[in-house]
Amino acid sequence: MTIDLPSLSPCDALVAVMVAVSCSDNTIRTSELVAIQRMVDHAPVFAAYDDDRIRPISQTVMTLFEEEDGVDALFGLIRDALPEKLYETAYALACDVGAADGRLYEGEVMMLAEIRDQLNISRLHAAAIELSARVRHITV
Repeated sequence: MTIDLPSLSPCDALVAVMVAVSCSDNTIRTSELVAIQRMVDHAPVFAAYDDDRIRPISQTVMTLFEEEDGVDALFGLIRDALPEKLYETAYALACDVGAADGRLYEGEVMMLAEIRDQLNISRLHAAAIELSARVRHITV
């Protein structure tokens, strides 16, 4: 089956990265959906973004996850759409989604590693971003 892949805007690509983390453990949690919506509503990078795009971008990610080489295709779309200056932003948003429910599941850990690799995030910067996400989502 051939998928008609859309062209993504930089913000679409950021949403796709967040959705990919949420879907990566085969369970999309409410806390993760709330985190994605909150970031789209409040992060400056999404100031001009039409949040009606979240649903079709999510559908595209989930469809690609069902395909044999879908993850590779997804990262191709993301790299094509995302300027390099937003790679660390993408990773930070991904970490926030992963941390939203208070723990990282195996699929999420593997997807974050894939994002780090695909977007060439340095280990030092990744560690700082991960720590930042962890402390932002800690509970008392």
